[in-house]
Amino acid sequence: MSYMINETIKGIELIFKTEEGVFSPRRIDKGTLAMLSLVDFQDGDKVLDLGCGYGVVGILAAKILGPHNVVMTDKDRLAIHLSKENAKLNDVGDITIYESDGFKNVDEKDFTLILSNPPYHTDFSVAKEFIEKGFNRLCIGGRMYMVLKRDLWYRNKFKSIFGGAQVWKIDDYFVFMSIKKDSTYAKVKKSKN
Repeated sequence: MSYMINETIKGIELIFKTEEGVFSPRRIDKGTLAMLSLVDFQDGDKVLDLGCGYGVVGILAAKILGPHNVVMTDKDRLAIHLSKENAKLNDVGDITIYESDGFKNVDEKDFTLILSNPPYHTDFSVAKEFIEKGFNRLCIGGRMYMVLKRDLWYRNKFKSIFGGAQVWKIDDYFVFMSIKKDSTYAKVKKSKN
């Protein structure tokens, strides 16, 4: 079964074709909307929509910044197909969209923004990889936003990689934002007990 979603985000009217089998097919996920409410897109940003689903985040970014400043990736073939269709539906068909498990097929570096709503299973491996490898794909001063359902593990992970994170609680979601301040992972001092 397929669906059409019409949504206005940041004053921009968007339309998305979705299907059963992709994440949140009937309406845009509240966590994604919570994250987007906090993101301030700036001229010159180079955006990676990591785990793009049917394309909400990347297509919004492309409408604001232009499609040549956006890369979208997902490992799900149906999500990639829908993202490409939705990019055309929203007049930003030139977005670079890769079928990729995380960063495996993404060569670009020096992103100023990485935005992700990763799967939040009890297994932290996907988010762990996104945070660690995402750090290496950001330019100095680049920001990573991630929306999640849990707090403490992610707070500690962002601290160990970025040196910390700003965290907002919106409804049942935690939106994390960290800034890459150095080219190496944070050197977190362990407290002595």
